[in-house]
Amino acid sequence: MRTARLRTVHPVIWAGWAALATGAVLCVIGWYGISGERYAERQLPYLASCTVPGAALIIAAAVLLTHGRSALAAARVEELFGLLVAAEPADLDESGQATHAPVAASDELLMVPGGTLWHRADCPLVAGKAEAVPADAAVLARGDLGPCPICEPSPAARGD
Repeated sequence: MRTARLRTVHPVIWAGWAALATGAVLCVIGWYGISGERYAERQLPYLASCTVPGAALIIAAAVLLTHGRSALAAARVEELFGLLVAAEPADLDESGQATHAPVAASDELLMVPGGTLWHRADCPLVAGKAEAVPADAAVLARGDLGPCPICEPSPAARGD
């Protein structure tokens, strides 16, 4: 299990860890060299050849690791979304694009007090929540609440 996971790690993450290790080693070598010299003019070569490039590698490693983690997270989201799409039956619209069945189909609208969205009654975000109350038409008309991006209630259901 662990070896399978190691093979799937993004190459940018490996490069980030390598840059971090190299930068740390260079900083230690630079510090050791500087600590053995009494005069500043003899410390400068260690500073220029080890410490500054080591610090630059550590910064580059932070950037690479951040990018690699976000790319890995994006790949996982795409994988999960692909599983979700494969599980839902798809229809084709007039242009031949696949459209998916909505998550919720109820015409009753609910809201959570203090929330910022209005939902269909069978939306997974409000289904089974005791605090969900029917959406007030006056609140919906004022525009205080926006439509839920999950259940996508239509403006026609709101009464527009």
